Amino acid sequence: MSLILNDVRKSFHQGDVEIQVLKGLNVNIEPGQIVSIVGQSGSGKSTLLSILAGLERADRGDILVDKANLVPMTEQELTLFRAQNISIVFQQYHLIAHLTALENVMLALEILKMENPRVRAEEALRELGLGHRLEHFPSQLSGGECQRVAIARALVVKPKILLADEPSGNLDIHTGDKVMDVFFDVIRKHKITTILVTHSEALAKRCERTLRLEDGQLRER
Repeated sequence: MSLILNDVRKSFHQGDVEIQVLKGLNVNIEPGQIVSIVGQSGSGKSTLLSILAGLERADRGDILVDKANLVPMTEQELTLFRAQNISIVFQQYHLIAHLTALENVMLALEILKMENPRVRAEEALRELGLGHRLEHFPSQLSGGECQRVAIARALVVKPKILLADEPSGNLDIHTGDKVMDVFFDVIRKHKITTILVTHSEALAKRCERTLRLEDGQLRER
């Protein structure tokens, strides 16, 4: 699925002061492309990701996902479109503590009323090397395993676009590298258009394309 941004802008107000965070972003991301977005803290990376996910609204501009424009959609339309097309992997795992790994992944399928949720969830977890941890609760899993469950939950619905916000940020270097090895294997296998926000230059280099968000503008690296 392609993603095109045309003159996307976002500002916030602190009292009477307007702070321009995104100053007219323009970019064209091709279907199946894996793109990293880097930049200093406070540059607007997470804001941009939230806007792409439909969790925040742009002030103006167009966000075209395969020609469907997110900007004029109603909240109801946007919620449905996001559920059917976009998945998010956060730095925090956001797993439900009283559900097993399998149940956490099944929940994403059940919300969308997709068929065979247990079979699909098991396949997704096995693909990420967690076939032996299906019935374990988050408290019984390591940080790397929890992040893999979160990735499985995001991927099990076969999203057209995957947004990842510092997906290895809470992991040590060794564990983070192992989790990201599996992450890239899976998204390349399924040809999922991926936008990955990161502070890690090493992680950015693993992507096919890197954009830097600086002074409210996206620039090619």
